[in-house]
Amino acid sequence: MTFLALFQSPIDFVVKGGVFMWILLACSFVAITVILLRLVALRKGAVIPRLIEKSIVGYRAGESLEPLHRLVDDDESAMGQILDAVVRSANATKAETLEIVQTRARREVVGLEAGLFILEIIVGISPLLGLLGAVTGLVKVFSNIGSGVTSTSDLKGIASGISEALSTTIVGLAIAILALIAWSTFTRRVETLAIQMESLVTELIEKMFQRGREAEPAHRSETLEEVTR
Repeated sequence: MTFLALFQSPIDFVVKGGVFMWILLACSFVAITVILLRLVALRKGAVIPRLIEKSIVGYRAGESLEPLHRLVDDDESAMGQILDAVVRSANATKAETLEIVQTRARREVVGLEAGLFILEIIVGISPLLGLLGAVTGLVKVFSNIGSGVTSTSDLKGIASGISEALSTTIVGLAIAILALIAWSTFTRRVETLAIQMESLVTELIEKMFQRGREAEPAHRSETLEEVTR
């Protein structure tokens, strides 16, 4: 039986793979579901809406935060939630604002990583399930030979049994490769989005407290004049 012959009848291919083949198919279904959900959830427009990004870049020191507050009032995106924390802590000190924002940002990043641990688990267990299915199949083949069910002269039957046993290894490795590519891509995507959000929030906070820093030297100058008088 050639490699391509294994896939001529998908139903036979799955049935002959045994119980571990069904487990691997379940893993593949879960992996594909997670991949599709993360593809939708990790779009830049869904995480960092363009309007919010433009509003932060266009914000000027000393301006009212009310337009930003209205913008993120009903926004469920990660950037919207972090910006909401910044706006609500406008009356706090810079250190307090940074602490509040860091807490909210960690929560949002965890939300972006939702489901990625499932892909990581599938990457680890799929090859092992495939190997376990192959070993189980080989044990069955050699057991049939030992019990006389399969003749040692029937090389075609033995080869067919071995190839069917190894089919779970093929499927397990294929699923693991797909899940690994997706996990690596999404992990990198989350890191990139987190850096972009951090950059935008840092820029906004610096602008918010810029006015206070500019006023501080003038205040110190007046105090020095009073002392010299």
